[in-house]
Amino acid sequence: MMKVVLIDDEPAMHLIMRMMLAKLPGVTVAGAFTDTASALAFLQDNRDIGLAFVDISLPGGGLAFAAAAAETMSWLQIVFVTSHKEFALEAYELSVIDYLVKPVSQERLQRTVTRAIAGRGALQPEAQPANPHNSAVSGKLVITALGDLSVSSSVGRVKWISRKCAELFAYLLLHQGKRVPRSRLVAEIFAGMRQDNAENYLNTTVYQLRKSLEPLGMRDMVRSENDGYALDLHNHIVDYAEFANQVEELGVIDSRNVSRALQVERLYTGELFGDKAYVWAMYETEHYAKLYTSLVVSLAEALIMLKDTTAASKLLYKLKERNPLDETAMRLLMSVYGETGDRKSLTALYNDYVRLVNRELGIQPGEELRRWYERLISQLSVKK
Repeated sequence: MMKVVLIDDEPAMHLIMRMMLAKLPGVTVAGAFTDTASALAFLQDNRDIGLAFVDISLPGGGLAFAAAAAETMSWLQIVFVTSHKEFALEAYELSVIDYLVKPVSQERLQRTVTRAIAGRGALQPEAQPANPHNSAVSGKLVITALGDLSVSSSVGRVKWISRKCAELFAYLLLHQGKRVPRSRLVAEIFAGMRQDNAENYLNTTVYQLRKSLEPLGMRDMVRSENDGYALDLHNHIVDYAEFANQVEELGVIDSRNVSRALQVERLYTGELFGDKAYVWAMYETEHYAKLYTSLVVSLAEALIMLKDTTAASKLLYKLKERNPLDETAMRLLMSVYGETGDRKSLTALYNDYVRLVNRELGIQPGEELRRWYERLISQLSVKK
């Protein structure tokens, strides 16, 4: 069970967040505070709290609270919930695990909590070794790259010294164990800079990356080799690799493994590296997004076959939110309404889609989708 606290000077937000969190399994709200001093005192006496939702603009300062917590409570994961988008960059430099902008959607909150629960095992306070700089006792490394980029172990979380050192880690992560030439890193990460400036910037960034990893005893994982660099990972968990492996293990989804498939679907907490959207990672980002789409489509088809249209529609609307133009998701959502006999919702869904593709693309829906809509409408008319 993940225990969380709410820190916001608006009591109404306490109520809203409590109601939203109550819908998520494995989460319990242990306390709510309107100032940082009371929250810090409570957290020092309750080291089993795993997650804090913090408003940046509350009395005492949310950013100051996060900085203080990072120094004294390395096991505590922090999520900023605020209306102030301009603080996002500074927030991520404090190594918060997520940044939620009000009003927060239920799905967005669920993704954040899922990520926090996944990383919780590596951050238990009782598991901290006596010497945090000893890589031999630093424990398993947990790398979250879906929806964000964070690195943690039993010692705590990595605090990136700069945005570029986080980007360099991400690049080496996708090529883990393989040497990446300096020339390639300069071209991919420092494109647009003068050659000499880019090379100097790379030197600085490599140094910053090693310094960022040092508190976890992981400095040596960035290895220099033949005018290049490689990332050596041992005893680690990488969320996107775990997601892909579990999708592959599922195979065909049916009544025997549909519950397991629902659990696997929750592992995908966002696109690779989140809103950082590195240009050099476009291929991999698209690969995992397509893998997720394929999983949801197969899972929704199985749920429809099992007459669980509620669960199927919930998944399909999540897919629709990610890609409103996806005809496959639309076709299955239409099938759900056809299965439940909801002609009004079916018509509204299709007409909204027609307007969307016309507005965004200047075209009409595909012929196959149009015929599928007409077929469902015809079947519902016969049932009447």
